[in-house]
Amino acid sequence: MNDYFYLGVITKTFGYKGQIVIYLDTDEPDKYKTLEAVFVKEDDEFLPYIIEEFIYKGNNQAVLKLEDVDGETAKKLLRAELYLPISFLPPLTGNKFYFHEVIGFEVIDTIKGSIGKCGGFIEMSRQPIMQIDNNGKEVLIPVVDDFFDKIDRENKAINISAPEGLIEIYLDE
Repeated sequence: MNDYFYLGVITKTFGYKGQIVIYLDTDEPDKYKTLEAVFVKEDDEFLPYIIEEFIYKGNNQAVLKLEDVDGETAKKLLRAELYLPISFLPPLTGNKFYFHEVIGFEVIDTIKGSIGKCGGFIEMSRQPIMQIDNNGKEVLIPVVDDFFDKIDRENKAINISAPEGLIEIYLDE
């Protein structure tokens, strides 16, 4: 699972020749117009499907025709999740980051200094939350652009400016 990232989901069939409509869960769906294949998650396996046709419709939706998928097979794929290998992700620079790339980075607050290492993220519907391990105590920081000052990939560090009192909630006794 760590070798793939979530791209979207098959939402419905389109026509009778096996075409499907997908929802692309990305800020830049047009970057995926030239895909040659996708991986469909079935029973904890990632099965590759060759894309014969990709028509981007806007609003993060596209119509796909997958090789060897007819109308009946398309119906069976409804609600299936689509994935791509992590190697397909374009590298990010500056303060933009993928969650998987900063796990293990030292998190340094402008006031409190080092508060621990990034242990992971909690995906919330409105706001993802960064989990930081501070010697066995968990510190939770909302992933808000204004809180993240610098992502130092070379030194594996994240500089943040947490709102006053947020870190103290977790660390002060």
